[in-house]
Amino acid sequence: MNTKLQIALDDIRLSDAIALLEEIEEDIDIAEVGTPMMMEYGMEAVRELCRRFPKLPVLCDAKIMDAGEYEAKVALDAGASYVTVLGVTDDLTLREVADTAHRYGAKAVADMICVTNMEQRVAQLEGFGIDVLAVHTGIDQQNAGRTALDDLCLMRKCVSEGEVAVAGGIHLETLDKYLMYEPDIVIAGSGICHAKDPREAARAMKRRIAARR
Repeated sequence: MNTKLQIALDDIRLSDAIALLEEIEEDIDIAEVGTPMMMEYGMEAVRELCRRFPKLPVLCDAKIMDAGEYEAKVALDAGASYVTVLGVTDDLTLREVADTAHRYGAKAVADMICVTNMEQRVAQLEGFGIDVLAVHTGIDQQNAGRTALDDLCLMRKCVSEGEVAVAGGIHLETLDKYLMYEPDIVIAGSGICHAKDPREAARAMKRRIAARR
């Protein structure tokens, strides 16, 4: 299985994110402009990463909740190859994000944070044309002791067409537990960005992923 490694650039300055990507570009498959970075820099962050790293797909973690077509276009016009929409939002919004992404030749990612009826919702989202279903255990839930493993196990069982991504406190020491469920995309944020040696952390994670193929 060809699992991709995605880096989530969240609580990091844009200049530092650029410097980091210059070091680890060869070891990652997707660069995510995380929601905190997007709130700080807007679409300038997406545009700048796309300009500086034209071969690296950029995901805009917009977490769209309404105005699906309009907000997806904002991210896609900036150059994003992936845009996120919340799985808990209105069905029409989800369809609009998926349709808009496909017109651009991009992918729509449903962030499944706070989705409770996972099996039923996954089937609906695949029917709407969502390309990637992303298990996401948020920071607040992580601080309360929750991990994404249980949801990932369930997601892998009920996804039939889309790709499966997983995020939420993943680092080198926990990576193998997630790889057991064969996600299509593994998302690491602080596990790389705040590592003692971010370059080596990215390389080690990439090697670990390659070893399980």
